[in-house]
Amino acid sequence: MSVWALDLDGVVWLAGEAIAGSAQAVARLDAAGIPVCFATNFSYAPVAEAEAKLARIGIDGRGRVITSAMAAATLVQPDDTVLVCGGPGIVEAVLARGATVVREGTADVVVVGYDPEFDYHKLTVAVQAVREGARFVATNEDPTFPTPQGLLPGGGSLVAAVAYAAQSRPVVAGKPHQPFADLVLDRYGPQGVMVGDQAMTDGNLARRLGYRFGLVLSGVTAAADLPTDPPADMVAADLAGMVRAELG
Repeated sequence: MSVWALDLDGVVWLAGEAIAGSAQAVARLDAAGIPVCFATNFSYAPVAEAEAKLARIGIDGRGRVITSAMAAATLVQPDDTVLVCGGPGIVEAVLARGATVVREGTADVVVVGYDPEFDYHKLTVAVQAVREGARFVATNEDPTFPTPQGLLPGGGSLVAAVAYAAQSRPVVAGKPHQPFADLVLDRYGPQGVMVGDQAMTDGNLARRLGYRFGLVLSGVTAAADLPTDPPADMVAADLAGMVRAELG
């Protein structure tokens, strides 16, 4: 059966605050026997934290969360030393891969992701390691993420700083790139719907997966931005509206 892969920010919640009707929409999909997963580029939080946030708004996310940190870890080898310029979600994923995590010094790989405590020192450490030959991996290249207060800088803005200073292009793991797509396909197969609020990430991931692209207007994209590139196969005000349109 076709999976529904749901982005989190802008689809299920805004900065952790539930979007009206999202929990009920997931419950309808579950009741219909439709597989659901949560596909997020937010790399900062450990998976259990994302699952707990889902539980607080009435959604059972256990075993159903896929993050860009998990995708980035697939680009790491078990014997690598990995300099993490990001949050505990990246550390968790890299350690699960069997690699060693450091915060300074020489490394085989530098992984950069969203970090609200990013500063000049962290920038310097990451740039020096990349310039010394470390492989450069980005969890994602999202320039912003939506909050009730508006758009805030995303992990991609920090990746861009490291890339510019190091004069190096990273391998990007998160949506819409292949490492993330591989995680979804390995778990759920080649048929599904990717529901998101951005064509750049969610729409292009849908095309890479061979899934339909469901665009909701509850996050980054507004009605005035339509049509998007790539175009959406379905458009709704929010997840609840999209599920109603599909299930009746």
